[in-house]
Amino acid sequence: MKRFGGLLGGKAGSSASKSLTALDEPHALQEALAAAALILNDEVEQAEAELAKGTSPFHKLGRATALFLQAALGFEKPIMEQAAARIAEAEESASEHQRRAIRDPSSAHQSKIYPVGAEYALCHAETQLMSAVVAVLNESLTESLKGFYKLRKAFGTLYEISEAERKYLAARGKGWTNSESSSGTSASTGAEDKASNDTKTSAESSGVLTPDTVGQEDDADLDFVDAEEAVPDQMTPGGYQGHLEPRDLANLKLEDADRKLQSGQPPSSQPSTNGGIAKTNGAVEDADSFDIRTVTSDPIDLFIHSGTCLCFGLLQLLLSMVPPAFAKLLSLFSFRGDRETGFRMLWSATKFKQNINGGFAGLITLGFHNGAIAFCDIITKDAMPITRLASLLREMRELYPKSRLWLLEEARMLGADHQLEKAVSVMSQGGPSPLKQVEALRTFEKALALMFLHRYEECAQTFIACVGMNNWSPGLYYYIAGACHVELYRVYQASDPVKAQESAAKADKYLHEVTSHTGKKRFMARQLPFDLFVNRKIAKWEQRAKTRNCSFVDAVGVSPIAEMSYFWSGFRRMNEEQLLQSIERLAWSEAQPQWQQQAEALDEQAILALLKATCLRFLGKLGDAKKTLEQGVLAHDAVVIKGCPHADNYTPPVAHYEMAVCLWDEAGGQDGDRGLLEQCSQELLKTERWEGFDLDARVGLKVATARQTLVKCGIGSV
Repeated sequence: MKRFGGLLGGKAGSSASKSLTALDEPHALQEALAAAALILNDEVEQAEAELAKGTSPFHKLGRATALFLQAALGFEKPIMEQAAARIAEAEESASEHQRRAIRDPSSAHQSKIYPVGAEYALCHAETQLMSAVVAVLNESLTESLKGFYKLRKAFGTLYEISEAERKYLAARGKGWTNSESSSGTSASTGAEDKASNDTKTSAESSGVLTPDTVGQEDDADLDFVDAEEAVPDQMTPGGYQGHLEPRDLANLKLEDADRKLQSGQPPSSQPSTNGGIAKTNGAVEDADSFDIRTVTSDPIDLFIHSGTCLCFGLLQLLLSMVPPAFAKLLSLFSFRGDRETGFRMLWSATKFKQNINGGFAGLITLGFHNGAIAFCDIITKDAMPITRLASLLREMRELYPKSRLWLLEEARMLGADHQLEKAVSVMSQGGPSPLKQVEALRTFEKALALMFLHRYEECAQTFIACVGMNNWSPGLYYYIAGACHVELYRVYQASDPVKAQESAAKADKYLHEVTSHTGKKRFMARQLPFDLFVNRKIAKWEQRAKTRNCSFVDAVGVSPIAEMSYFWSGFRRMNEEQLLQSIERLAWSEAQPQWQQQAEALDEQAILALLKATCLRFLGKLGDAKKTLEQGVLAHDAVVIKGCPHADNYTPPVAHYEMAVCLWDEAGGQDGDRGLLEQCSQELLKTERWEGFDLDARVGLKVATARQTLVKCGIGSV
């Protein structure tokens, strides 16, 4: 059997830090949390200085978190390397202190709720999650696979901690439910065994999985796997030994874990078929409705609870939002997540806004809603809890007034409400952030908003400014800056030839800068999708210029700015005036000789039809949108579109997705016409089953969200 010590694995290394005693721990934790909170106020240097004064696992975790945030925001390889080293140091320290606590429980903190050493086990799990993210951001496939393996290990630890809390609360009739007994977990009931088997065999249909035995069979071939422990059969000790014996983690689903934490009832793998949203078990309260502070005021217990909710919630949320194409890789590790469970746990963690766990939970909750969910098309009515999010944002800004991250979230909320001008104004407040990664992110978001506002000159300038701020994707910055000047060239072509030629020169310059800034980075050993996309685009326009004997800028196809607006969810943020302006920019292409002579390439025609249909949909003209999709894209053989020179191959699968959205809107959403919702599901299925296509990951998130929404409505399955 595995225990906390087994889950942490590895060998104890030397440590410069003295083992904390039960009396030392609360002070060290309080000191580290106070310092780490400065990170959420953009005071990273001060946080680093304060955290460097201590050597406890809490201090080391805080220092690792400071660098991790910079690495995750900036994607800069030197920062990622530094973060990886610091995370490894924190991981070793947490592991060593956890082992010491197990060896000598009398000298460690004694919790009424959690096993001895749980606080260090949590620290270790947090380092594993951070390490996994950094590994995936690394350009090495091997490192990425190691990262996924660490996710598996972190899940086991987090589950054990959660189980300890659940059993303690259930025994006292408190917490999320009082319906489950506090009996031990060493023996499952027959019903539980059957539920485990049922959920395992219905893995693909349930949509929520954790590491299973398939992955474990292959572990022996991996050089980064923990060695199996040889644990002799022993008598059950008379007293509590500071360990938890988990349920069968290998065969347990993430959905199982959450529902057992809440109700103790076996999960159902079948979606609701009553025409409405599937209901949670009647005995279950929302996970975030219970406040652990009604049970304990122990600061270490509160740290464990908030940290577990943060990490477990984030893990489930991330896994639930993986695009279909990437999900195939994660299926090797039997990973899927549950979005609702993830958000419930994150909301629970936000009760502790004053500590780093609660602060990060707030940042993640706002970020995912404002940066992902808000720009999905097929979602339930309650998917965006606007009032609650606004309240959370207000509280975060009051607690951390210097941080530009909260200003960024406010701007995103304004953009989602079609108030792009106000969003730009908010992002211009407060001066530059002392954290360069935050400032680069804010500048990038401002540049996107300017693009959606059709303020092309300012947009181009802002994207060029991004080039000097970080090296995340200079090819993207140059590409959009060049595309802005393509639009300006077209705008001024008839009215101001001088300005038109100035913009043509800048467009030519910036677009030809793209290729020298792409192809160098890798994600899991593969070239970045956007790099492939823009390099193909530029090669396409070069060929068109030669074939048509025209300038490079005149050879550019359908509005690349409108195309970028689509892939960055810009049409959803535009108001009516801005959408009509987008349609006007698209109309420019149709007025050109090639179009008039019906000689334009079919893939270009399909791009225009797709983009125009999307604008029409957002204007509420669903009939016109569907007709445009059918006649402009879906009426053509996808093979023919794909056969065009340097073809844009994304239009057929994306058109099926857009048709699904039209049907969803036409049905009236989640409680609408069942026949139309079934048609919506069928159109979505066509996109899901399509082979890989340009920038499919950018559409994949929307597709994954749409499928989960439809399943909740009792339509289709995952």
